[in-house]
Amino acid sequence: MTKNDEVKTIGVLTSGGDAPGMNGVIRSVTRSGINSGLKVMGIRRGFQGLISGEVEELNARSVSEKLQQGGTFLNTARSETFTTEEGQKQAAKMTKIFGIDALVVCGGDGTLRGATDLAKTGVPTIYIPATIDNDVGCTDYTIGFDTALNTAIVAVDKLRDTASSHERCSVIEVMGRRSGYLALHVGVATGAEIILIPEHPLDLEKDVLGKILSARNRGKYHYIVIVAEGATDSIELAKYIESEIGIEARTTILGYLQRGGTPNYFDRYISSMMGIKAVESIIAGEINRSLIVQNGKVDDIDLFESVNITKKLDETNMTKAKILSI
Repeated sequence: MTKNDEVKTIGVLTSGGDAPGMNGVIRSVTRSGINSGLKVMGIRRGFQGLISGEVEELNARSVSEKLQQGGTFLNTARSETFTTEEGQKQAAKMTKIFGIDALVVCGGDGTLRGATDLAKTGVPTIYIPATIDNDVGCTDYTIGFDTALNTAIVAVDKLRDTASSHERCSVIEVMGRRSGYLALHVGVATGAEIILIPEHPLDLEKDVLGKILSARNRGKYHYIVIVAEGATDSIELAKYIESEIGIEARTTILGYLQRGGTPNYFDRYISSMMGIKAVESIIAGEINRSLIVQNGKVDDIDLFESVNITKKLDETNMTKAKILSI
């Protein structure tokens, strides 16, 4: 597809886990698309909704008062059907039925893989990264991470108050099955004594019990342990701490609390800029692209190359976190 006088209609969907700022993407794609003379179709419930034809036209009023809302008003879902070749062909068929010339897809790493599968069927696709885990390899930042981080920080600060009152250890579980970005940043920002992440296994006896005992002997009366959900069982960890060294320990699992709430400034801004960039790319004939944040700026790279890029957590940041926690 060359310079896109051919493009009359674009679609937008959100897929996978919701993240604060997804509504900003939908709003931005819709308004910038309309401003460019395009019809914009919203697809409900992600790839599954595309397969079943849950498509409706959006207008400027459809997206009013959405920027400040968490979640995604188009809804999201995970689709086993879309992982099959038959499901992907059905999704591509629906884009033809509804006259969708190009599609903007917003979500995490699973959504990125889905976007590449859809593009392989011939549907021009633009991918926008949005996940609170910040674990999409091709981009420095994913929409929703900063809001989720600040939500968790507020919760941990409140838990520290009650831990101090009772002279106890608070084991606080944050999201992150395979990625420790959220746990590491929350831990540093809240002054946690211990941070457990999947990428950096610790010796529980030495690095957890030993650290808590050392802190106690220096005069501390409360202890914060931040655990990424994929690192260990946080409930069992609290039991282990209490049984081994006699310090009262309680577990708090923040769970889906971290996904909700009003997006902060950064997620509102980045989602807005990425939505505009997506429409600009489609109009310019630059299709099958992944939008990324690199060196603080919104850029784009080849979609098929982006899916193979991995991201590794900087080990030196764990070392720095330990220095700060003494």
